[in-house]
Amino acid sequence: MRKVIIIGGGPAGLSAGIFLSRDKIPTLIIEKFSCGGNMLLTENIENYPGFPDGISGFELSENMKKQFIKFGGKIKNGEVEKIKLEDDKKIVKLKNGEEFITDVIIIASGSSRKKLNVKGEKEFTGKGVSYCAICDGAFFKEKEVAVVGGGDSAIEEAIYLSNFANLVYLIHRRDRLRAKKYLQKEAQNNEKIKFILPYIVKEIKGKEKVEYLILQNMSNHNITELKIDGVFISAGQVPNTEFLNGILKTDEKGFIIVNERMETNIKGIYACGDVIKKLLYQIITACSEGMIAAYFAEKYIENL
Repeated sequence: MRKVIIIGGGPAGLSAGIFLSRDKIPTLIIEKFSCGGNMLLTENIENYPGFPDGISGFELSENMKKQFIKFGGKIKNGEVEKIKLEDDKKIVKLKNGEEFITDVIIIASGSSRKKLNVKGEKEFTGKGVSYCAICDGAFFKEKEVAVVGGGDSAIEEAIYLSNFANLVYLIHRRDRLRAKKYLQKEAQNNEKIKFILPYIVKEIKGKEKVEYLILQNMSNHNITELKIDGVFISAGQVPNTEFLNGILKTDEKGFIIVNERMETNIKGIYACGDVIKKLLYQIITACSEGMIAAYFAEKYIENL
């Protein structure tokens, strides 16, 4: 029995956990992989307050994790299969069969990279198709690679990959990028980055590994081939909400709908971070949402 179970150990979940544990509320974080979430995919975080020289995503994650544990918080590695409701109690069931009973659930399960869903993507995942430049970039030293996407993450990954690869193609479906202007300028000034706009990937081809892409021009629909050694997919995010089985209200994309208190449509269940519908997806906003969820979760517990 735990007063609060937090599903997800990213910045939102860890921030909520720190707040609750510091107030001596028994709190358990259930994390599928490693605490840190998408922070772990960021080499250098430059816009988080208090670190004028930046900080690596790994280091910031570890600092938050240590702070949570310092106040008595517990972490369980496991994947949530479903949530069951019994009166005022909530039951969190893991895929290994374990079950945990709690008064409050805070969902901070984050989001994952969206797949292109094109032929060859699944077959070549791990064989040239990657969703994490920081994880796999070093494998492509002096190679030619492509990044698919036009947002901040795509540009950041292209810049990062230019430290290893001889040439980085940035492929985006529109004739202009969505990334912040300073990132675009940095990429444009990088001799190793070449823009391919407006194109989409139609197919990923090769024999035992990725060898080339089939691209289509969105203006004239012409088809062309691009010879590469690897492709990094950075085409947006999808919420990690498959375990909810429709018990919470979400938008058309699956992001959880909350109010200003981070409350969902079910009493005692809160949500925060990249799993919720909002306007800005940043580490600092995830942290603040985690603190808000924790504050009102504590108020809810006091009134039980």
